[in-house]
Amino acid sequence: MLEKTIETRLRDGVKALGGKAYKFVSPGNSGVPDRLVCLPAGRVVFVELKAPGKTPRPLQKACHRQLQHMGHSVWVIDSAERVEEFLDWCRASFVKGAAPK
Repeated sequence: MLEKTIETRLRDGVKALGGKAYKFVSPGNSGVPDRLVCLPAGRVVFVELKAPGKTPRPLQKACHRQLQHMGHSVWVIDSAERVEEFLDWCRASFVKGAAPK
């Protein structure tokens, strides 16, 4: 499965929850996650997308740690199954009236 396919599944799944999965680009700040997921009730989660079996580079890991240290959630997603885990977590954590599958 290609990273682009995983990204499409994420984007469509977040949209179904009433949210947006914005492509996140921050000029001059290498290592930032790929997507800024904005969910109902003002919840924001950062998502790093990878091809199956790939892991974040050291600079990306450092950026993820900085965001987590500030209290933000950062997910690394490299499969369709991981997309579903993320969406279930979003349903259970943030989306009122939506129960996990």
